[in-house]
Amino acid sequence: MNNIDKVNDKKTENDSELSEFDEKHVWHPYTSLSSPIPTYHVVSADKCLLRLDDGRELIDGMSSWWACCHGYSHPHLIEAVQKQLHTLSHVMFAGIRHDPATVLCKRLKGMLPKGLNNIFLADSGSVAVEVALKMAIQYQSARNPGRTRFLTVKGGYHGDTMAAMSVTDPGSGFSSEYQCYIPRQYFIERPSIPFHGEWKDSAMLPLENFLKEHHHEIAAFILEPVMQGAGGMYFYHPQYLVRAREICSRYDVVMICDEIATGFGRTGRMFACEHAGITPDIMTLGKGLTGGMMTLSAVAVTDRISEGISLSPSRVLMHGPTFMANPLACAAANGSLDLLLYEDVCSQTSHIEKVLYDGLRDLVSCTETVKEVRALGACGVVELRKNVDTVSMQRFFVDKGIWLRPFGNIIYIYPPFIITDEQLRACISAVRELVFLLNDGVQTSQSCFSV
Repeated sequence: MNNIDKVNDKKTENDSELSEFDEKHVWHPYTSLSSPIPTYHVVSADKCLLRLDDGRELIDGMSSWWACCHGYSHPHLIEAVQKQLHTLSHVMFAGIRHDPATVLCKRLKGMLPKGLNNIFLADSGSVAVEVALKMAIQYQSARNPGRTRFLTVKGGYHGDTMAAMSVTDPGSGFSSEYQCYIPRQYFIERPSIPFHGEWKDSAMLPLENFLKEHHHEIAAFILEPVMQGAGGMYFYHPQYLVRAREICSRYDVVMICDEIATGFGRTGRMFACEHAGITPDIMTLGKGLTGGMMTLSAVAVTDRISEGISLSPSRVLMHGPTFMANPLACAAANGSLDLLLYEDVCSQTSHIEKVLYDGLRDLVSCTETVKEVRALGACGVVELRKNVDTVSMQRFFVDKGIWLRPFGNIIYIYPPFIITDEQLRACISAVRELVFLLNDGVQTSQSCFSV
């Protein structure tokens, strides 16, 4: 037995030992080690199914936090990564180019709203937001020195790193522990007219009035276009983006559209900005960029922004992640773009929207429990009147063979684009059953609400 075989032999710990170690020492998202949220042991995944160690299969109704838009183990994505693995798995990007990155950036430029000509490749969604904010600061340092603050809307979420948290709604709970450390930014009321509502120009008054008075302080206005994600899955009217684009241009405020959750077909268009027909100054991309194969994000900017940065005191963008433009990740992203472009993803998401809305809309009759039901693209939302107990609700869904993870007062379905109608209706059926139980006041289900 050689040394590697001896090492592998030591990896045969039984599942109970690993489970105990995980519970005591492995820190999972949004939980504590002293009282951890229970985990479920996934051993494999295929298409829209997660397989647990006990043999159960769960229909993934949330695309692994919105990234696995093509499902799991897609042969085209596996082939793309395997092929790249044998030639170049990683190389630094400073002073070096490689085809997977160049091809990816060229393809993105061809897909993005016209004018977003320049692409910076980063590591994750939060890092992409950090880069976008740094770009806005550097641009303004040359054009309008002294503009160092950011403006955003309430209800938004832009990531968990420090600057990203500073433009995330402080009332969301994501940044409350760190308010004494993160920069103070400005927040205005979120767009007041829902996606399918009747547009009124008065909805722009908060933005109009704020920038009229404070534009000399503001480097950029950042928001999630059309759909706010982790801030509550709220869908607002596309005309807000049209008017915001006009107002930002008037005051030379950089407009940043965070498309990390909304991009690549999720809202029924390839990019959510297309609902409004606008081009922001900066756009952030992530999640579905690689189809969930590995982490990668991108920041796309107009020539005006890149030229402005070149005139800033440092002359260059001061950011260079170690794993920037990792060739494996770029190969996965190119594979994901293949699927997005050639499988008519927008038709898929439009169909999913119809199935979701048809299956969920009558839940508004549960007036004691449900505040609103809405659907846009491949996202269906039931907004409740009370906050949920995530652990209890997640256990309920797992028992039904479904993987959903509610948060706040939101139960939502955010499935892979390849989900079958049968699987999607199974997710809908589980949500309906839970809501009806809650609304009927069944004692065993009351624990699903937070107290």
